[in-house]
Amino acid sequence: MNRRVYLDWNATAPLRAEARDAMISAMDVVGNPSSVHAEGRVARGIVERARAQVAELVGCNTAEVVFTSGATEAASVLDFGVEGCDVFVDETAHDAVWAHVKMSDWVETPEGAGHTLAMGLANSETGVITHPPEKADGRYPFGRASADWLFMDVTQAVGRIAWSFHWSEADFAILSAHKLGGPKGVGALIVKTGLDIGALQLGGGQELGRRSGTENVAGIAGFGAACEAAGRDLADGRWSNVEKLRNILENTLAAAAKETIFVGKALSRLPTTSCFTTPGWKGETQVMQMDLAGYAISAGSACSSGKVKTPRVLRAMGLDDQAAERAVRVSLGPTTTEDDVLGFAEAWLAQEKKFRARAA
Repeated sequence: MNRRVYLDWNATAPLRAEARDAMISAMDVVGNPSSVHAEGRVARGIVERARAQVAELVGCNTAEVVFTSGATEAASVLDFGVEGCDVFVDETAHDAVWAHVKMSDWVETPEGAGHTLAMGLANSETGVITHPPEKADGRYPFGRASADWLFMDVTQAVGRIAWSFHWSEADFAILSAHKLGGPKGVGALIVKTGLDIGALQLGGGQELGRRSGTENVAGIAGFGAACEAAGRDLADGRWSNVEKLRNILENTLAAAAKETIFVGKALSRLPTTSCFTTPGWKGETQVMQMDLAGYAISAGSACSSGKVKTPRVLRAMGLDDQAAERAVRVSLGPTTTEDDVLGFAEAWLAQEKKFRARAA
């Protein structure tokens, strides 16, 4: 049986040892973090330590961190956030953000109306980085409209490139633990100090009334530990090596597969991500062939996998339907090796050669 090589870090990163250890330790704590007795205070201490770890990585105040079940739930602030607020969504945003669109960019902005511009900092399918527009007259321009507040999905970017909530001037941000090497099923909403939002979930009033429900203490502990470890990786420059491996992969494929197009190669991208499309060769077929060869890759965002539809994000980036349907994504991480990427390139090129022979 072939050795398995995991090249789908944008879907979920392998669990870090630091996160696993923190979760196991937290599981032995019996108290409810809302209880005032000693056991409850220990649980609360775990949650607040993790809140500080998240805040340190994201570049915000601890009071601005709201723990959620993940970035998808955190994105619901676009529905329950600032009262009466309409939402403009960038075309390349993740489905979890796009689901909350309430207006189109051609709509004239009514006098005195409140709008939010929602966008991703780094696209999960291509890794392309998109910086928010600069303010004009105190608002964010978007087509023929403009917005008062800025919502940033930093799920793919945070911990992989330098970014700070405060210097970005964002009003909201969302992220998930499992993209950082933390556990699945926990994430955070960052809310700028001074903004009042409606509760994401009603109930007991946890998270200062912004998201009710007993906190997932073990998951949050793992989230915090993953954030701290991710911060060390960033400071140590580990992602520059990942970028070198990504470039080795693309150069190796490009040298032999002349018709293959690398999406966003000329643009600023995450160091993790290579998205490429080969005329006539369906992305789903490539994923299955590489899986049989021992390599885990993706045909797009994991949240959209299995759905028979043309990738919206790739169309928005200028690819036609056929090119978009033939795209695959390879995403790397700090534990990926040169042998991993060269082995994948060899396996992929062998299948590409067979495909060309059949198509001839």
